[in-house]
Amino acid sequence: MNILPQLHQHPWMDEEIESFRNQVRRVIASELSPRLEGWRKQGFIPREAWRPLAAIGALLPEIDERFGGAGATLAYQLVVADELAKAEIPTITGVHSIVSHYILDYGTEDQKTRWLPKLASGEMLAAIAMTEPGCGSDLKALRTTALRDGDEYLINGAKIFITNGATGNLLVVAVRTGGQGSGGVSLIVLETEDLPGFSVGRKLSKLGQHASDTCELFFDNVRVPRSHLLGGNEGCGFAQLMGQLPYERTLLAVAAAAVIERAVDLTVEYTKQRKAFGQTLADFQNTRFKLAECATTAHVVRTFVNDCVQRLLDDKLDVEAAYMAKWWCTEQLCRVTDECLQLFGGYGYMEEYPIARLYADARVQKIVGGTNEIMKDLIARRLLA
Repeated sequence: MNILPQLHQHPWMDEEIESFRNQVRRVIASELSPRLEGWRKQGFIPREAWRPLAAIGALLPEIDERFGGAGATLAYQLVVADELAKAEIPTITGVHSIVSHYILDYGTEDQKTRWLPKLASGEMLAAIAMTEPGCGSDLKALRTTALRDGDEYLINGAKIFITNGATGNLLVVAVRTGGQGSGGVSLIVLETEDLPGFSVGRKLSKLGQHASDTCELFFDNVRVPRSHLLGGNEGCGFAQLMGQLPYERTLLAVAAAAVIERAVDLTVEYTKQRKAFGQTLADFQNTRFKLAECATTAHVVRTFVNDCVQRLLDDKLDVEAAYMAKWWCTEQLCRVTDECLQLFGGYGYMEEYPIARLYADARVQKIVGGTNEIMKDLIARRLLA
């Protein structure tokens, strides 16, 4: 049940996109959701699970047709993210899409031709390796190196907290090809299957997001052709990473809006049915006030997100607005899921109830894609410049 239907009414959400949304929703309901509990228990979603989305053009709908996509706008990928988030499925395809955009926007023609069709078809699942054990948001301090050796690069180092690290088979890795600072950072693309020197370490046990594999990765004299340097020029990695941040952070904000709405829907339905002291929970004034607050937050978040989506589609989304959307929407996500869980009482703490899973899954959103503290600092830098 959707108690807030008006929140999707926006100029960018036309009939064609709404029809696409319904297709995506049907595939999720038939092909993904029935298997989700098993994937949570095993700690990953198999790579082939994404093929049904690829079959309807929903894995990378925004990629050019000549590379296997549908040539649609980014709105279509954002709809996929919205529907996956509502269904409690980790937005692994969001990571996949971001990596594909690195290749689409910065890759050479040969690189695009080699990798994008396989990414669009689901033959390849993409991951990006930035974070290191001693280097989180400060990418200028990364230590993984890629040294030239003839027509190859020799990569050594380690990465941590990598989404799709075990199930993905195409990895964009941030490495140091030059001196210290941002000017020495490059991105290199690895085809990881049976790649000598590349290894997946522990699959990390997490607070939430249990169906998403998150791993340590190790590079021990990994040899990669120099033709795998993204774009062909060294020292461009930091700028390439920064260039995709407005899109990445809009993806996170879209998912936050979707989960907030789902949490409110679930809680309204529960409080109307659950009885205490001879009346339903919804009859208590405190419950009604809390629901009103959460529904208002859902409305404001979705309105803000819709504005950001429209500006992104119009190529007018400034990075500061993207920073604001990322930190504020994920903060509201954590607050609303907490308020909603409280209204479930003890049942809300049980993992069999979706609200408990939404609560646990939400917490990492204030960390991924740049911590919310980093977002606020970046906003303040512009304000005080």
